[in-house]
Amino acid sequence: MIEVEHLTKRYGGHTAVDDISFTVEDGCIYGLLGPNGAGKSTTMNIITGYISATDGTVKIDGHDIADEPAAAKACIGYLPELPPLYQDMTVQEYLLFVAELKGTRKKADRAAAVEKSAARAGLQGMEHRLIRNLSKGYRQRVGIAAALLGTPKVIILDEPTVGLDPAQMIEIRSLIRDLGKTHTVILSSHILSEVQSVCDRVLIIAHGKLVAQGTPEELAAQLTAKGTITATAQGSRDAVVAAASAVPGLTDVKVTDEKGGEVSFTAVSTAGTDLRGALSLALAQAGCPVLSLSAETMSLEDVFLQLTEAPDATGETTPAPETQTEEEEANGDDSDL
Repeated sequence: MIEVEHLTKRYGGHTAVDDISFTVEDGCIYGLLGPNGAGKSTTMNIITGYISATDGTVKIDGHDIADEPAAAKACIGYLPELPPLYQDMTVQEYLLFVAELKGTRKKADRAAAVEKSAARAGLQGMEHRLIRNLSKGYRQRVGIAAALLGTPKVIILDEPTVGLDPAQMIEIRSLIRDLGKTHTVILSSHILSEVQSVCDRVLIIAHGKLVAQGTPEELAAQLTAKGTITATAQGSRDAVVAAASAVPGLTDVKVTDEKGGEVSFTAVSTAGTDLRGALSLALAQAGCPVLSLSAETMSLEDVFLQLTEAPDATGETTPAPETQTEEEEANGDDSDL
């Protein structure tokens, strides 16, 4: 549905997006995850045609956003971080206005489209309320209803829950999951729990680069394969350590406990694959039955922190900026632009 190839955006000497490539498949909810200033909003603004890229291409359903902007944008429903709502309009007036802007000419067709999108966004009973009198959560719903007009194939949401209270966040996340049943959805966020609870696949951006992509489980498995294995086996210390040390890709075998003929130890996997099977087989062949065997499990937060560490001038790594604070959520984040 969306093909992004070698996307780059520079502002003077600053590179906000650095040679990013990825593909968005139909019928999935994608989360664009990264710390403040990572390049998420810039990437989304380029995909929607709001700003142009310095280099690279974006195709929406086969239409290049630079060469065929009208055809490409017709496939997109976009909710920016700050929805461009007219405060003195009612919900219905605003949505009718947006429907006309999107090319729905007949009055009856506009009314039907507005009724459908308002119902989908959970705005029943709010159609005649002034937008300025709505809560932030309902304003977000109005923005989502506007994005749904024109029957777009792709819905793009930039920080859709910024500034909402916990109850409103839950409602909007539920709405996004519902949209994912009939649309391809891309949302940007640096709220880890939001991405983990809503998205089928995750794209992690740090310092303008795409550092990882996959399901949360796949990302955790990739890093766990390079992490720590903890095991307990029966046998002598020397036999257990020798068997574990002989497994290719397994290093730094350390005994952590030894009692009653049982040896507990940890080892580090550097092969990039899950070595638990190979370790179990090696211990069994050495006559050391395995009593327990587990790999270090990683949450999406662990994955995020490991992948977004930034190298400093000395070559060491320092943590990337923290995820969004409550104050930043209330004020919004425009650091990408």
